[in-house]
Amino acid sequence: MVFYGFMEKKHIITIAGKPGSGKSTTSKGLAQLLSYQHYSSGDFFRSIGKERGFDVLAANLLAEQEKEIDELVDQKLRDLGTEGNNMVIDSRMAWHWMPYSFRVYLDLDLSVAAKRILANADEARRAAEFISEDEDIYAKTLQDRLDSEAKRYMSLYQANPYDIRNYDLVVDSGAYTALEVQALILEQYNLWKN
Repeated sequence: MVFYGFMEKKHIITIAGKPGSGKSTTSKGLAQLLSYQHYSSGDFFRSIGKERGFDVLAANLLAEQEKEIDELVDQKLRDLGTEGNNMVIDSRMAWHWMPYSFRVYLDLDLSVAAKRILANADEARRAAEFISEDEDIYAKTLQDRLDSEAKRYMSLYQANPYDIRNYDLVVDSGAYTALEVQALILEQYNLWKN
């Protein structure tokens, strides 16, 4: 049994980071490599927004006023962390709810993030989320989203998911391929476990 502070370490990797930094690709790839379950709080959040007829930015802005949205996602994360093990979770706040996890942050310049997202976003997604095809405009939209989320999380939890001091490992995903990012995290995770 391995302990982290006063808590037992769990075989859970939480991955946070900026939009476009590769959280989804990295978390799914790691889950597959480790034969772990994969979860995404973004999927939980988007489904709540979709049920209410909002895109991601509008749902974030609405969540600043309605705590219920974050509370639903947060409870799901807390339940996963309490009940589960052998998981990789793509989430801005899972590191906060699961301090016994290996906490990873993927960093990326927002102009690079905008290029990545636009290159991979199909027309249906662009229309559904009102993604501008102008990279500079979209980078500004991404910054607005980050500002909204940081404000909301600070208000709710006095925690900033974009503060790299919260993490066991910080990776500039713009400096590596997706497979290299996964390999680096896997190497550091194995060291952390042992």
